[in-house]
Amino acid sequence: MRITVLAVGKVKEKFYRDALGEYVKRLGRYCKLQIIEVEDEKTEDGGSKAEEELVKEKEGKRLQKYLQQDAYRIALAIDGKKLDSVAFSKKLDHLAVSGKSHIIFVIGGSLGLHDEVLRAVDEKMSFSDLTFPHQLMRVILLEQIYRGFRISCHEPYHK
Repeated sequence: MRITVLAVGKVKEKFYRDALGEYVKRLGRYCKLQIIEVEDEKTEDGGSKAEEELVKEKEGKRLQKYLQQDAYRIALAIDGKKLDSVAFSKKLDHLAVSGKSHIIFVIGGSLGLHDEVLRAVDEKMSFSDLTFPHQLMRVILLEQIYRGFRISCHEPYHK
């Protein structure tokens, strides 16, 4: 299985990069993982709705270049479907056996994803009603993918 994490912006903090590196290493035995980062737009605090929409549109155009039609595309969005870890693992299994050998997870920037990106994906998924920094969300996503593979392979993993 191929998994792509498509995200806006670079991970700047070393502790996030270290955590991502650990999960990239661990996931190597379960899937072919690729992380693609597109450039983020600078945002002004207190910007207007129109300015925020323009930022999301520009970031969205960059993301759309990588949303391959033959992949199953999942956007991480607060209003998406929530799954527990076992259901997430079953989701990965189901996609694999139904011929979806490439999954793209899309993580937006600090303002979220543009509506055009949300319309271009196959599904929206949420990990929580809480808002997380988009850099931390990458770590959470990779951890859950790793946990999902461990569950489906009946391998132990801490709870």
